[in-house]
Amino acid sequence: MDIPSSPFAAALGRPFADLAALFDKGGPAIWAIAALSVVTVALVLWKTWRLLSSGAFSGGRRTAQAAALWQQGNHDAALALVEGRRSLRARMARAAMRALRDPGLSIEAAEAETGRVARALLSEARTGLRSLELIATVAPLLGLLGTVMGMIGAFQALEATGNRADAAVLAGGIWEALLTTAAGMAVAIVASVALVWFESIAERLRHDMEDAATVIFLRARPRAALVPGRRPDAAA
Repeated sequence: MDIPSSPFAAALGRPFADLAALFDKGGPAIWAIAALSVVTVALVLWKTWRLLSSGAFSGGRRTAQAAALWQQGNHDAALALVEGRRSLRARMARAAMRALRDPGLSIEAAEAETGRVARALLSEARTGLRSLELIATVAPLLGLLGTVMGMIGAFQALEATGNRADAAVLAGGIWEALLTTAAGMAVAIVASVALVWFESIAERLRHDMEDAATVIFLRARPRAALVPGRRPDAAA
């Protein structure tokens, strides 16, 4: 016994049927572009979540306060302010402060260790950006490839008709071919915008880390001798 479909189910199914028809007309290239679009959305959501969890949008006010306290000589309070925090800025500041308080490290070694940690944190902040850059480059090329293949097919169909050539057939083939170009450009635009946004966040993080490290190390040399356990020759 057949159960009649409701008007709601029919209305819901029609957009999906139209979308499937568009994918069939676009050929293999449109399916590849669709896969790239899914990967792009997943990358953007994952990267946004990673940056949120690492405190990239917090502004770094607490880290700046800790750096100022450290410069004033209140080392314990400064270290306590960033202790246990997961933000990238706080982790860099904590590494710098611990390196300066390590009696086995000279000032140059502490600076090198801080730079190493900062580079690793910035690399973590930039994870996934190369993939977005690749998608922004490949998606338009896939669209262009689909267009060229579609145009070849349209002109082959036109040649097969001979003197009975129909302009509507050629126009339909060109329209189907240009569909892949539009889809590829749409995916590339989204990937490019997301890439620029994430790059700007990484650049701001780099600037904040450099600023905090400069403040922390600004008076490190004359104060190194006051650090408990540090060898006097390490401050030289």
